Amino acid sequence: MKVTVSRKAHFNAAHRLYRKDWSNEQNDAVFGKCNNPNFHGHNYELTISVKGEIDQETGYVMDTKVLADLIKEHIENAFDHKNLNLDVPDFANLNPTAENIAVIIWQKLRKHIDADKELEVVLYETPRNFVTFNGK
Repeated sequence: MKVTVSRKAHFNAAHRLYRKDWSNEQNDAVFGKCNNPNFHGHNYELTISVKGEIDQETGYVMDTKVLADLIKEHIENAFDHKNLNLDVPDFANLNPTAENIAVIIWQKLRKHIDADKELEVVLYETPRNFVTFNGK
């Protein structure tokens, strides 16, 4: 029997959606206001879920304190109050769309979660716009 354990978190970050190899006109046409050269910010909400078998000794799928600490160390400390384009090396050559941010978060956490457990990232850029990534 598999159970899912989830932890919510948040971070505030600025970004600009654009491609260096496109003209300003093409960037404006595709990304609109999100292509603002002075950047713009979001209050990102995050839900990290780990799914697996319940350990018979502890009763846990994963200790939520351990999960909270991993999120704090690898995500919040890396992204909170940062300009994703300028301050976060993961986005030096990767457009920091919500989709790409969710994949990077998943990659950062995946190596710290036991391989027999499933990992899912749900990232809210706004209360109405969110993406989900589970590694597939």
